[in-house]
Amino acid sequence: MSFASFSEFLAMGHHGLYVWTAYGICLAVLAVNVAAPILARKRYLQQEARRLRRETDK
Repeated sequence: MSFASFSEFLAMGHHGLYVWTAYGICLAVLAVNVAAPILARKRYLQQEARRLRRETDK
């Protein structure tokens, strides 16, 4: 499939809204799948650091 202009490419033969929404949702899900474990690990390490400080203060 070839397009004569960039606006035709974005319109995707009148299916552009569906196509670009699907790409957007896919990218959002991938971003969450990458960010969630990173944030969870950071939160876990902070909790463990607080726990260790509490144990050493006793």
